[in-house]
Amino acid sequence: MFGKRYAASMINRSAGNDQDRRRFLKAAGMTGLGVVGAGALGGLTAGPAAAATARPAAAAASGEVSDGAVLNFALNLEYLEAEFYLHAVTGNGLADSMTTGTGTRGGVTGGRAVKFKTKAARQYAQEIAGDEKAHVQFLRTALGSAAVSRPAIDLQASFTAAAQAAGLVKPGHSFDAFACEENFLLAAFLFEDVGVTAYKGAAPLIANKTYLEAAAGILAVEAYHAGNIRSALYQHTDGIRGLGLLGRDLREASVKLSNARDSLDGPADDDQGVIDSRGNANIVPTDANGIAYSRSPGQVLNIVYLTDKAATSGGFFPKGVNGEVNTSAAN
Repeated sequence: MFGKRYAASMINRSAGNDQDRRRFLKAAGMTGLGVVGAGALGGLTAGPAAAATARPAAAAASGEVSDGAVLNFALNLEYLEAEFYLHAVTGNGLADSMTTGTGTRGGVTGGRAVKFKTKAARQYAQEIAGDEKAHVQFLRTALGSAAVSRPAIDLQASFTAAAQAAGLVKPGHSFDAFACEENFLLAAFLFEDVGVTAYKGAAPLIANKTYLEAAAGILAVEAYHAGNIRSALYQHTDGIRGLGLLGRDLREASVKLSNARDSLDGPADDDQGVIDSRGNANIVPTDANGIAYSRSPGQVLNIVYLTDKAATSGGFFPKGVNGEVNTSAAN
């Protein structure tokens, strides 16, 4: 809708300082524009981490985390989603050049190409994989040398633990997220709703308007992804017993996964499956005001660590996430 010239002028007006403008324009592929004058971009010698972590002394004293720490927390989640979707559509994950950074870089366990049986599901997965890969690149560019590396990721035992906790498979039985289209959709559902609530919950923690706008843009994309996956699950009405899953169909399975997430992130009963208690469609999970709910970073880590206790590792991140925000909430 807007040309690059107009978009650049909006960024100029909203950015907190010249360093933010320069880094954000670079991440958005706009550095070649003549809109931002040489005076605005010249003479910047501080590293990318400087603006990302600069906060007033009062904020630091109150225990608030820096913008850079929040974006790095988001980058950990984007690594997880990108690896999941890229493995599902290509059989391979991120290139090594996109996984370096601060902290300990880890490998990826599990994951392979899914044999999709419908063209629609395959194309959904391909589009989402491209978006998640782009999110990783965008955040890495925006953070510069402050970007964390990809932590160790488990796409194998973690899914089995989540499925057992949700009652989708019997104790002692495994759940392979890449075995078939139906399993893939359930695994994607486990991630997507968490991504939406994570970005909404992180928004109040971001002080810089440029970063906040970027996070809002990613949140919107994650919400599109979640709606897409939820709709696909709702439309799958075939029985699932032949897949080794417990239940009648994928709709019911989504409710079980939703309940499992709710059991991890605290006493509130906010999470919702793709059908309500009467069996009606519930594609968009909202409160009574039609507003999406939030999760704190600690609650998000409860789910990806698969624990309701304070922890620094577990589940999909067997050695924890990289960065300052790394501990799940004690519920």
